[in-house]
Amino acid sequence: MPSLFRFLLVVGAVAGIGYGVMFVLAKFVKPATREITVTVPPDRFYKQR
Repeated sequence: MPSLFRFLLVVGAVAGIGYGVMFVLAKFVKPATREITVTVPPDRFYKQR
């Protein structure tokens, strides 16, 4: 039983650290926005028969 408790404690600690890292990234890192222009060829609009 002690090894199961230790395993669950380690898994919980790793999950908590991962959650904390994701939270910090989501809160403090701002993505850079920019405009993107994509040219689509006209033959892509027509159905293939």
